[in-house]
Amino acid sequence: MRKKSVKRKPPVRRGTKKKASFFSGKVLRFAIVAFFMLLVFGMGYHYRNGLAYYFSFKSNKVLQQEAEDKRISDVRNYQVLDNHEGKAIGLDVSEYQGKISWLDVDTLENKYPVHFVFIRATVGNDRLDRQFRRNWLGAKSNKLIRGAYHYYRPNENSLEQAELFIKTVTLRKGDLPPVLDIEKLPKNQSVERLKIGLRRWLKRVEEHYKVKPIIYTGESYYDDFLKEEFSDYLFWIANYNFYRENIQEEWLFWQFTEKASVSGVKGNVDVNIYNGDLQQLKFITIE
Repeated sequence: MRKKSVKRKPPVRRGTKKKASFFSGKVLRFAIVAFFMLLVFGMGYHYRNGLAYYFSFKSNKVLQQEAEDKRISDVRNYQVLDNHEGKAIGLDVSEYQGKISWLDVDTLENKYPVHFVFIRATVGNDRLDRQFRRNWLGAKSNKLIRGAYHYYRPNENSLEQAELFIKTVTLRKGDLPPVLDIEKLPKNQSVERLKIGLRRWLKRVEEHYKVKPIIYTGESYYDDFLKEEFSDYLFWIANYNFYRENIQEEWLFWQFTEKASVSGVKGNVDVNIYNGDLQQLKFITIE
């Protein structure tokens, strides 16, 4: 008999299974979804106050507390202004006040005339205030005595900051002297190096405008770091505390509140008292 031939099946080659990498398949999709969820939650947290207002999520308790804080602030504003009857009153503004209707800016709390305004011009060595040009021209058109200030960043080159301010601000007859706004301590340098930088800024700006600048700062910053070594300069001091009821004799200006209402400005605005009347204020302007 003939032997039957038996066909052998070819051996099955089994491929080696590849291990799924971390960024493949389901794991990758999960990572992407998780990333976007974290991004959405992060943005939501960052803008939580604005979203709360927009969607009316703020509780009545929070809204009532804010209204009470404003009422108390208004009471103090009236007391301080009444204590300084006859003094020149002014504002300071920046892009944070949005677009100001300058033709309507005339009174504080619908009672006290506004005589002057300080306007933020520059920040550090590279940024212009987004509303400076508009505010600078608007204040002039409304016949307010105007002044420009520079927000000083301690960790940036002082002369570069001075040059940015000089390039941005052209002072005219009747304008107030330039102002250096210093509020923070340096992160990458000593306080002594900070003071050297401040001196350089002040000297360069004075050389250009032929007038001595004014220094703006908080009262504690003034007492701790500037009062002694910068005594040859005039100061504009910020202090909103209730215990402070009158301007100090050595202060040129006092910023006594950041929560005032002024016609033409939406929301709160800073208010300042000059240590003299309107005629004396005109005396320190550029000739």
